[in-house]
Amino acid sequence: MTETPEGLPGQVDPEDGLLINAGGKVDANRLHELYESLTDDDGAIVVTFTLSRDLNKRLDRYLVDRIPFLSRTSIQRLINENAVQVNDRTPKASTRLRRGDAVNVAIPPPPSSVMPADEMPLEILYEDHDFLILNKQDDVIVHPARSHQRGTLVNGLAWHCNQKTSGTLSDVGREEARPGVVHRLDRHTTGVMVFAKSDVAHWRLGRQFEQRRTRKRYLALVHGKVEPLTDVIDVPLGKHLTIRDRYAVRWDESGKESITIYRVRERYENFTLVELELRTGRTHQIRVHLSHLGWPIAGDDYYGGRHLHGRDIFGPGGEPGMTASTPILTRQALHAGLLGFAHPQSEEPVTFTAPLPEDLRTLVQLLRKHQFVSRHNVPGVELDVEKMLEESAELE
Repeated sequence: MTETPEGLPGQVDPEDGLLINAGGKVDANRLHELYESLTDDDGAIVVTFTLSRDLNKRLDRYLVDRIPFLSRTSIQRLINENAVQVNDRTPKASTRLRRGDAVNVAIPPPPSSVMPADEMPLEILYEDHDFLILNKQDDVIVHPARSHQRGTLVNGLAWHCNQKTSGTLSDVGREEARPGVVHRLDRHTTGVMVFAKSDVAHWRLGRQFEQRRTRKRYLALVHGKVEPLTDVIDVPLGKHLTIRDRYAVRWDESGKESITIYRVRERYENFTLVELELRTGRTHQIRVHLSHLGWPIAGDDYYGGRHLHGRDIFGPGGEPGMTASTPILTRQALHAGLLGFAHPQSEEPVTFTAPLPEDLRTLVQLLRKHQFVSRHNVPGVELDVEKMLEESAELE
């Protein structure tokens, strides 16, 4: 009998090595490494087991043998939430496996350490029994990793659920220090995020992200004049050939389909405010796409942007209380403004928006005052920029 691990398109590269050990079981340590190196913010790792002989064994019992860190109950939950397929069809836990069957499993992260809870300021926008929505702040990591075990959003949400509200984050990924994590934002990207509070909600939300059935809109300030007013950026992305933790346009076999739609909202003398619609969810997708076209995001020194000071916005004496050297922006000007999806229980469409943080609100106001050129209402825009600015002011 042979078992061959395979990834979702664009997720697990062949050079990542075998995920199944000599005993035919999923290697928890290797799975952890692959989750740490995912190139898709919305993705999951899928393993395919191909049977070379008849077993006449129930699907759930077979997977318990192959994925030892998941209980039979957890396996059955995966099957019920359509995270398992047999020969590209939806099976039952009792499905009997035969020679030649191909079993695809979207596997959650493996067990690790206990999740510590840290009290920290969180801007919760909405919460019910199934999920919560928050407005992520700058310089916060979503979940613990090798070099950051405390002070992440997951640590803060663990404290929030224990001390300030009922329920907990979902158990999916809990042992791997990722309970409730359905998707990610970069450390210095702000904006709306969803976290699951139940396992059922986690899997249902996760499937929507994987199948690209969510609505995601971002607001970014970029260097230069963006032309035309709207366009589709369809350029494949992958890991940078020489710089670790960075990504680049890749036209070879390692390039993954990456699609971003941009719409110009406002133009200034040296900058452009753009709304971005994500059709895929690759790591650093917006940042690399815009940089590739010659419009790096302001403040994004990873991909050609510059931190901004007073001199970049106004002339000498142009703004009371500020000088040419006053720091205006010290991180990438990228904000997740809108997230829409089907409620995991009612299946009704829900939409959540996040107000702009203070640094981006100040930046937009200064540019409107000193460099404003034009405002545009391009078909298809969804973000209410004025409301996002007003809500920011109200929150202070």
